Amino acid sequence: MTDDSRPARPVLLGQNQYGKAENRVVKITRDGATHHIKDLNVSVALSGDMDEVHHSGSNANVLPTDTTKNTVYAFAKEHGIESAEQFGIHLARHFVTSQEPIRTARIRIEEYSWERIETSDADSTSIGADEVKHSFVRKGQETRVTQITYDGSSWEVVSGLKDLVVMNTTNSEFWGYVKDKYTTLPEAYDRILATQVSARWRFNWSDDEQKMPHWEKSYEQTRKHMLQAFAETYSLSLQQTLYQMGSRIIDNRSEIDEVRFSLPNKHHFLVDLEPFGLKNDNEVYFAADRPYGLIEATVLRDGCEAKIPVDLTHL
Repeated sequence: MTDDSRPARPVLLGQNQYGKAENRVVKITRDGATHHIKDLNVSVALSGDMDEVHHSGSNANVLPTDTTKNTVYAFAKEHGIESAEQFGIHLARHFVTSQEPIRTARIRIEEYSWERIETSDADSTSIGADEVKHSFVRKGQETRVTQITYDGSSWEVVSGLKDLVVMNTTNSEFWGYVKDKYTTLPEAYDRILATQVSARWRFNWSDDEQKMPHWEKSYEQTRKHMLQAFAETYSLSLQQTLYQMGSRIIDNRSEIDEVRFSLPNKHHFLVDLEPFGLKNDNEVYFAADRPYGLIEATVLRDGCEAKIPVDLTHL
């Protein structure tokens, strides 16, 4: 039997948001015969005065998610897509300033890169090889990402990349580690170091009064410094390499205060060829896809607070 005299426990609505996820938009800019591509996957999340729609189902404060989708495509035409960051800033500002119930807009964007197909020097029977400026091949190296959050007064921009696979075939060692009765891994004094980089970096631009970074240049330079650090570090551990990659970015890009990496160690094990009477002099490896060591860390500018989430899965 229930005790009706007990006071009912209050039920409260917690954090909530809504929007249209994964709007695929491709913008072609035609500069005469030369075309340019911006290929984005845009997700919109809005939050604010949404208690009533949860409590009673009233949609009086709800901008339909279909409208947010339409806005993405209309803005691609009206504003163009200079960069993923700039496009996200346009969208976030629009939703917060045009809809009174909306307090915060979060725009997440993945950008897929394309490069021009190099054509032959031979004469073409159709349009001429030197005239082809509209053919592209999808780059398979990485996906560029950004997340823009705006609350009507301040901005947070976190950009980065994922699925960037890199490898050093030497200049990497791993030895001197803790050993117990379950340790079977031999020490390595010349090994392959490979990883699939997932990285996010947070900009210190947060106010419209500040000078806005040059988003495209910043991405290109940040990626360059990251890769150069990976290539130029004689690595005794993947952690050491990670720290050097983050430090190189912080030291060279004043617009960035924080970098977080998630680096799965893509293990390459020497194959035992002795049963076949062959010596394997660091030449033939077995590439194991799983299990893998997962190395993660944040690198910060001195005096700055870490704000990038520890789990990058949904960022």
